[in-house]
Amino acid sequence: MPPAGRTSLGGGGGGGSSRRKSTARKSTGGRVVRREVGEPAQPKRRFRPGTVALREIKKYQKSTDLLIAKLPFARVVREVAENFITTVYDADHGAGLRWQSSAILALQEATEAYLVHLFEDANLCAIHAKRVTIMQRDIQLARRIRGHWGGIGMA
Repeated sequence: MPPAGRTSLGGGGGGGSSRRKSTARKSTGGRVVRREVGEPAQPKRRFRPGTVALREIKKYQKSTDLLIAKLPFARVVREVAENFITTVYDADHGAGLRWQSSAILALQEATEAYLVHLFEDANLCAIHAKRVTIMQRDIQLARRIRGHWGGIGMA
């Protein structure tokens, strides 16, 4: 037998419509909240600092997916190439360069490999300074130690 003021919600006989005694409630944005009046709300799970970071490190080390979204990267590549063409060749408008998708993909692979290696080196610099947080000076030091072939021009 259902509690007083309620009827069965199941499809069991009776022929009457199934209803529940309703009271005014706040909108829940379309989702159903199944909580009795006296129950406290369950707090959101909090992990200790570093736990989620380690989980993400393991996840990204296992995968071989590209980390930067393809379309925004392609737009940046096209924009940089267009700016380079217009400034170097003093053209009013760029030559309307066309790109093979495999060329942009190769650039993205190389870019991500370079950045991952740079962050690895910067992390070693931070650890050497007895820190766990990478700072701008760690990245600058890693680039300086690498020299010309590591990504610094001959300026």
